[in-house]
Amino acid sequence: MYALIEACGKQYKVVEGETVFFEKLDSEEGKKVTFDKVILVSDENGKVQIGNPYVKGVKVEGKVISHGKAKKIIVFKMKAKKNERKKQGHRQPYTKVEISSIKTAAAKATTEKSEDKPVAKKTTAKKTTEKAEA
Repeated sequence: MYALIEACGKQYKVVEGETVFFEKLDSEEGKKVTFDKVILVSDENGKVQIGNPYVKGVKVEGKVISHGKAKKIIVFKMKAKKNERKKQGHRQPYTKVEISSIKTAAAKATTEKSEDKPVAKKTTAKKTTEKAEA
């Protein structure tokens, strides 16, 4: 089972149990994170649900593992014959998230049905009138 989610202005393909590097999220380490903007979901049977723009009733949950910065990249700008040179470095901050579950509306319905207790049958009025006649 996998899902395409929208987070931090980008789209990510996530699978349960996978670790994903998102752009910096505003949550503490060890806390749970929920992503509601699910674009596409594929279940175990290969059935794919595509949202318009998002799939309703589907959530992706994860746990924040750590925050950090990516490897430094060098941005060098130069204009030839003008003696203009500019060297900059940049380290993109990220949040490392472990995807714990992909919850679909169908999965919720099956778990709710299994949790429901059986209801006792009600007696009808016909049985009481038959006893009164006898």
